[in-house]
Amino acid sequence: MIRLFVADDLSPGARIPLGPDPARYLLAVMRRGVGDTLLVFNGRHGEWRARIAEAGKRGAVLEAEAQARPQTLGPDLDLLIALVKRTRLELIVEKAAELGARRVRLVITRRTNADHANIARLQAIAAEAAEQTGRLDVPDVVAPERLERLLAGWSPDRALVFCDEAGEAEPLLHLLVRGAGGGGGEAPEGAAKFRRTAAILNGPEGGFDPAERDGLRAAPFTRPVSLGPRILRADTAAISALALWQAAAGDWAACPATAPVPN
Repeated sequence: MIRLFVADDLSPGARIPLGPDPARYLLAVMRRGVGDTLLVFNGRHGEWRARIAEAGKRGAVLEAEAQARPQTLGPDLDLLIALVKRTRLELIVEKAAELGARRVRLVITRRTNADHANIARLQAIAAEAAEQTGRLDVPDVVAPERLERLLAGWSPDRALVFCDEAGEAEPLLHLLVRGAGGGGGEAPEGAAKFRRTAAILNGPEGGFDPAERDGLRAAPFTRPVSLGPRILRADTAAISALALWQAAAGDWAACPATAPVPN
């Protein structure tokens, strides 16, 4: 069944206009026509069955029929990624959406070679990945912000782990197991936080500047972690960290982390 992300409100009988690009995909690429059905979602009102009510050269109109699934959200997990080359950044955003991150926040560090990104394209990539995976929301892609400014305004309620490839650090999986109360006794509250409202920060190619690393290690809400004995590329590190977190603390774990969201 085809799934499309739409911005419109969804309710019985709601009419949803499609612009040229999604209409072309639906009508020309997927060869659907008036009367055919598909699934739509908007991140607020769940997933709905809809039918193609009108089709033309300049667009199409869908009509929502009935809700197929109520709205849920996955774990409250942010991925913070230093700007890297465009192709790698696009891959990271795509895989972050597939792996259930709620937000992707772009970061400018001293060793990044760019200070901007095509947010509209990255958001479209996130939406396409959400359509493919069956999730009911699309992660927000947040415009780049300098690391120092981001840390200065950071909420202490959101635990932040940063992947530190240059210094001694506890393996991420060990931290998450301790956060569950495993590994030899009850976990301290600081470790348990990383299993709830959390964020994962990955640095640029070449790693964090020494002053940045010192600042991260000094912050009371951060924890350095290791992703193993090998130096990973930025995209591999981001995907690995998200997979570890989801397996140990997120909605890959035995107890689902999804929760209903009111309309």
